[in-house]
Amino acid sequence: MASEARSILITGCSSGIGQVSADLLRQRGWRVFATCRKQADCDRLSGQGFESIRLDYEDAASITSALDWALEKTGGRLGAVFNNGAYAVPGAVEDVPRDAMRAIFETNFFGYHDLIRQIIPVMRTQGGGRIVNCSSILGFAALPWRGPYNSTKFALEGLTDTLRVELRGSGIEFILIEPGPVTTLIRQNSQQHFEKWIDRGNSYHARFYEKVLAPHLYHENPPKVRFELPPEAVAGKLIHALESRRPRRRYYVTTPTYIAGLAKRLLPTAWFDRLLASWG
Repeated sequence: MASEARSILITGCSSGIGQVSADLLRQRGWRVFATCRKQADCDRLSGQGFESIRLDYEDAASITSALDWALEKTGGRLGAVFNNGAYAVPGAVEDVPRDAMRAIFETNFFGYHDLIRQIIPVMRTQGGGRIVNCSSILGFAALPWRGPYNSTKFALEGLTDTLRVELRGSGIEFILIEPGPVTTLIRQNSQQHFEKWIDRGNSYHARFYEKVLAPHLYHENPPKVRFELPPEAVAGKLIHALESRRPRRRYYVTTPTYIAGLAKRLLPTAWFDRLLASWG
């Protein structure tokens, strides 16, 4: 990618994958526009020398204003976008109310779609760019008790694949990063959504919630999941996706993602379901 195009807008930079990616890309000479859902996090990043502005996927006006702000600073050019922010609603699908599904899709899917639609004309005019979407192993392997998150990531994969086909030849690359277990705050951030939406006391799965899910969700120092990697593992794949002359369409991160990808291609659906159930 040409040096004048080494600018990127990253969402979800308050912690984890977004923050680490912003740090590493800035070290590599990228001009990083680091966005967060909360203004307090933007202020903290600004104090660290980042160009930061509020972008909340649930707030359409904030998406437009953040993108306009970044484009004004670059003279109307933007080399890349990394869609990263997301959250989870733990629980059985039958316990997830309709409004909860609407809410998680606003953040994990519709916000991505909105930002992508607005940046496409810019990238088309400048002759290209790269849009990298942070999906998940759960974008192609549906683990139990994660239905809302699974659904948004499956939808994101379909959207990204469609855009890649529709804009073939435009110079705009659409890329998926598919992490497995990565050390982030998603478990802690899920607690409020679990409490808000899941009526666990009146659920058929009440005992599971009490004995298994809640202890894991609220454990102060939960043991690391097997094969769990730090956010830097995702940031490394992002760097390749942005700087390689021929980026891959998909980047697996962590051993479980490679195992699940291979298993989905080779195993009958019933066997694959059994594998996922054992992982849940």
